[in-house]
Amino acid sequence: MIGHMIARNLLYRPLRTMISVLAVAVEVTLVIIIVGLTSGLLRETAKRIEGIGADIMLQPPSASVFLAFSGAPMPIKIRERLEEMKYVEAVAPALLQFSATGGLDVIYGIEPESFREVSGGFVFREGRDIEGPDDLLIDDWAARAKGAKVGQKFKLLDHEFNVAGIVEHGKGARLFVPIRTLQELSGSRDKASVFFLKLTRPEHTPAVMEEMRKLFPRYEIRPLKDFLSLMTSSKLPGLDIFIRSMIALAVAIGFLVIFLSMYTSVVERTRQIGVLKSLGASSGYIVKALLSETALICAIGILAGLGLSYAVRAAFLTLFPTLSILITPGWVAKAGLIAIAGGLLGAAYPAWMASRKDPIEALSFE
Repeated sequence: MIGHMIARNLLYRPLRTMISVLAVAVEVTLVIIIVGLTSGLLRETAKRIEGIGADIMLQPPSASVFLAFSGAPMPIKIRERLEEMKYVEAVAPALLQFSATGGLDVIYGIEPESFREVSGGFVFREGRDIEGPDDLLIDDWAARAKGAKVGQKFKLLDHEFNVAGIVEHGKGARLFVPIRTLQELSGSRDKASVFFLKLTRPEHTPAVMEEMRKLFPRYEIRPLKDFLSLMTSSKLPGLDIFIRSMIALAVAIGFLVIFLSMYTSVVERTRQIGVLKSLGASSGYIVKALLSETALICAIGILAGLGLSYAVRAAFLTLFPTLSILITPGWVAKAGLIAIAGGLLGAAYPAWMASRKDPIEALSFE
């Protein structure tokens, strides 16, 4: 009986039902895409940094775990002290710089020889390694996204580079230039943002880190094998707040649309509610019927939102091939629970209002 009544009520105003479903779908999509985009970017960045193959990373004091937010206050001569340490096989300095050419990228200024010793070298898809001061290496994903070809000119930081090679992604950055050139362009002569250390054996990592803490007591010293676990939104100031704000916005959208939909529905069905009450329907029955109707709208909206999320993800990846959007079952479930909670909260007052209606007044309602 109640199921039949709910179905009829939803079909009575199909446009209003569709708008309510769409609001829930947008709410779910916002949550999934915002969280998936941040999680995907963090995870993909962490995997690329781990892919360098170093054992330890040295950063300046108070530097963020996000390498792009590190400056270049470290003298490059620090490398000499690192190379003298026991168990250290190779040290590769890198200078990091933002670029907004064709998107937001982080450029690594590297020494080809030392970076090769630490990382094992690049896997080349096309072209050759860095040889001259104006040579540029670009990974395959970025080359596809930017339409870069070996031999063509590529402008970065108001400087014209030559695309020397296209390499396999997964070695830290997507763009690599000689460190001395980047030092000159960024005004960071003889400076480095980070040092990557390769040890003779990975099991020596704790001992070397302990010795490094004595030599560089205020510096950030991190093992790269645990880097993925460090890359979370809570580690970046403002990112966690942004995610929470977007989730709150999504909940507000769902809440307001469901509230208005159910409120107008209750007003329209005042006479129907009066008939039900005159036939003996309790206040609890009225509340249950309206909340069940809302739950069904939310369920349909969640399914539509999941489908819309994958469609939006596919569109983003087509337009921006270097993006990474991670859709996980955990956050799909959380987005669904958030949508249901917001929907039921929005329907709570209209349902309470309906349960309080006097049957005699309701039957006389025109």
